[in-house]
Parts: sequence; C-alpha cells; structure tokens
Amino acid sequence: MILLKDATIVNNNRIIKASVLIDGEIIKEIYEGEIPDIDAHIIDLQGKYLIPGIIDDQVHFRDPGLTYKADIATESRAAIAGGVTSYMDMPNNNPPILTQELLEKKYIDAATKSMANYSFYMGASNDNLEEVLKTNPSNVCGIKVFMGSSTGNMLVDNPETLKGIFSQAPTLVATHCEDEDTIKKNTAEFKEKYGLEMPIRMHPLIRSEEACYLSSSMAVKLAKENNTRLHVLHLTTAKEMELFDNTTPLKDKKITAEVCVHHLVFNDKDYDTYGTKIKWNPAVKTEEDRKALLQALIDNKIDVIATDHAPHTAQEKNNNYFEAPSGGPLVQHSLVSMLEFYHRGELSLEQIVTKMCHAPADCYAVSKRGYIAKGNYADLVVINLDDKWTVDKTNVLYKVGWSPFDGKEFKSKVEKTFVNGSLVYDSGKFDEDYRGKRLLFDK
Repeated sequence: MILLKDATIVNNNRIIKASVLIDGEIIKEIYEGEIPDIDAHIIDLQGKYLIPGIIDDQVHFRDPGLTYKADIATESRAAIAGGVTSYMDMPNNNPPILTQELLEKKYIDAATKSMANYSFYMGASNDNLEEVLKTNPSNVCGIKVFMGSSTGNMLVDNPETLKGIFSQAPTLVATHCEDEDTIKKNTAEFKEKYGLEMPIRMHPLIRSEEACYLSSSMAVKLAKENNTRLHVLHLTTAKEMELFDNTTPLKDKKITAEVCVHHLVFNDKDYDTYGTKIKWNPAVKTEEDRKALLQALIDNKIDVIATDHAPHTAQEKNNNYFEAPSGGPLVQHSLVSMLEFYHRGELSLEQIVTKMCHAPADCYAVSKRGYIAKGNYADLVVINLDDKWTVDKTNVLYKVGWSPFDGKEFKSKVEKTFVNGSLVYDSGKFDEDYRGKRLLFDK
C-alpha cells in the first residue's frame, strides 16, 4: 500500500488537507484527520497539491497510419508527464476507424503501448451507419461525427445518415462542427484575393464564426429533435454560446460542450507571432471570442476543457497557409497552461479540476475515475504550484519535438502522476514498462 500523506487535495469543489491510502489500483481510504497505524510506503506531500488524473476527451495520437509524427506510446508518455491519466482518441487515422474490427485492433494495440488509460471513438462516415450502430456503450467512449472537412472519408454531410446517427446512436455522439460549404466559399474568395501568399491571420475568416455556428446549431437542433446524447467539441465563438444550457445539472444534460486549451489561451492577434504553429481547425478567433469562451466555462455553459492534441512535424507546419496542416501537440502542457489562469486569478483550482477531471468523467459516465473517492481507481496527480520552468527542446516529450509553448515559462509543475495506483511519472522519471487500462463506462 501507498500513503500519500498531508496533501492539499482539490476535489469535488473543495480544497482540504488530507491523506490518501492506495491499495493496489484503488483508493482505499481518505483521511482528513488522524491517520491510523498503517503498513504502507509513505510519500510526504506536505505543501503539494493532489488532484484527480486529467481525462482528455479529445486527442489525435496518429496511430495507426501516421506514426512518423506521433504514436500511442510516445504521446501517452507525454500525457502522463502533463498529468493526463486517461485519454479518448479520435478515429481519423489511416485507415479511418470505420469498422468495429478496426476499432478493436486499436484497443488491442493500445494494451501493449499506452502508459495512460485509453478509449477510442468509433468513426462515422456517410456510408457506415450499420457499423456505427454496433458500438458498445460500455467499453467505447462515443461516436465521432465530422460535420465539417476532415481526414479521409469521414465528412458526414448526408442528411439521412446524420438523422440515422442522431436518432439511433447507442452512445454519446461527439461532433466537430464547421460548415463545409461556407469554408469552401470563403477559401475560394480569399484565395482569389491573396493566392498562395495567403496570410495565416485569414484562417479565422475562412473557417469563420458563420461556418461554426451553422454547423453547431444544426447539431444541437438534430440532438433536440432526436433526444441524442450530444457532446459538441472544441467550440470557438461567442455566438455559439447561445446554443448551450447552464441551468441543468451536468449529469442530467443531454447536450454538453467542450473548449480546448488553445482557444482559451490564444487569439487572432497571435497569428502574427506564432504563424502556422497555432493553425487549428476550428480556428483560433478573436479576443472577444476567447473571453466569451472563458466566461461560458465559468458560467457552466461549457462543461469540459480538452486539448485536441494533434501533432504535425515542424517541417510540415513550416509551410504556406494552404500546405501547413492544422493541429498541434498539447497534452503535456494542458494542465500547466490552465494553472496560469489560476495564477492570474481568472479561474479557481476547483474550477480547473471540475472541467478537466470531474466533468469529462460525468459527461462520458467513465467508470470509477475522475474523482478522488474511496473505491475509485487511484489516478492521481501531484502538483507544485510554485516551481517555475521553461518549455524547451530538452523537456518537450512529443514525438514531433516542438510545442506551441516553446520558450514559455510556466509557474507550476507536475511532479508525480499515478495511474491505477502505480507511480508512472516521478519528477522526470517514467516507469516505462507500465501500461494503462481500457476505460469502461457506466452506460
């Protein structure tokens, strides 16, 4: 057994001084007062903060098919170093995950590679509804629908297919919402004006507020008509916030929303500094949009913070607007990025833990994770809130070797990460042989 002694625990909207006893994979006891005489290995956490492991509901680990820029082994390792103990990976792989057989192959592969706990979305296309409806809600996180351009044969724009998915889906439907026709029209107009010398700052005007709102409002409308369990991913605009409810308790919501770290950190003025490094789909938009997203998070219109971790090589990103792919690596730096909001007084520690740990567990009904509670798996993260460090090539763990935060100083550091009771990351050292577990869901 392991006793994490005298920690400052952030959990369930409380901050308390307590100790946590781990027995094997499980949290056996939480002691707020006197600790009985226990035969356990003691780790003194005096002055340190203890939170539940982060559950990132949107990553692209590029495995299978694009493993020259990321794979399950490398990116789960980076995730662990950032306090992410569980992740849900997207199906736009090569080949796209459009059959139950391909989906199960990913799970089999992850069991031998992943240092963190894992789940994988079933992918939808215009012509695989029968396969989508076979998805098992108890051991698959959800169904991913790209209602906008995507990698491979995964754009779902057939009205009958969309209706079939929204009316019959056996589990949560997660959507990427951007209107393809609007994007095509904007692209043609801006290309005619600028040609191949398109400034990167045009990206949020091409993948515009209108493109996002048209698609996300359609998804919400379909969900309401069909009583679908809908989760709208990576929202970017103030206008979209009118689509979401903050009066219903999260566990009772049928329609939930997510914001990603980069849309809370960057705005459209940052394109001049970072260029294609911050080219994402949907696009980083205005400072007014960024502030509206933060306020919606505080107001509980937005439920979850995630990353949309999507690595590309530096060479791929160092291209003109049309050639540079969208996406960037984030899982190692998501928690420390959000802790900067705490240091500025913009978010509380309780809010950060709620949106990164509790809410993903509640949204997806993840079994026995997301909270520090007796009987739950011991997915736990130790944080030093006052240990400054700077991101550079020597400490970036992504396979691509770069981060949009290169050169940035963070005020807080992840010191230890426990996955299922095992100390997998400890001040830069990894238990390289450890493998996480497949997530299960109480659905």
